[in-house]
Amino acid sequence: MNDAALKSGTQEIVVDEVFPHAPQTIWKALTTGELIARWMMEPTGFEPVEGKKFTFQTTPAGRWDGVIRCQVLEVVPNERLAYAWKGGDDANVGYGSRLDTVVTFILSRAESGTRLRLIHSGFVMPKNDTAFNNMSQGWPKCFQKLDVMAAEQVSSKKLH
Repeated sequence: MNDAALKSGTQEIVVDEVFPHAPQTIWKALTTGELIARWMMEPTGFEPVEGKKFTFQTTPAGRWDGVIRCQVLEVVPNERLAYAWKGGDDANVGYGSRLDTVVTFILSRAESGTRLRLIHSGFVMPKNDTAFNNMSQGWPKCFQKLDVMAAEQVSSKKLH
């Protein structure tokens, strides 16, 4: 991508991984509040139901209270989950600037388990460059935690 495209317009973060777990295991990790809290952040009021509003709480900054306001946009069990991800304040520059994005998880069967593709879209550049850079590093770390947590879920089922 050329430098001009990075300076203006919108950007998206894409993380694409294959997990050695069944789609149902990954889906459960994406749609169960207690499990989401283990690999990302604790959601308040989350249910995998289209139209459902929920929040995440992160570090406040400036005039932003740190609340990420979300709304479930799409639910296709074991295949696709999308939600709006909004936060920040117009008065903030850098961390905590106004953010109006969409997070989409796409699951598909892979030979060795499940391919999970995350697309976090709608970052307005350069206004959202801090959020874009932070989340570009953060989402892969979340995927690592999700993998560990999913493996624990599978092994605990085998014990019962």
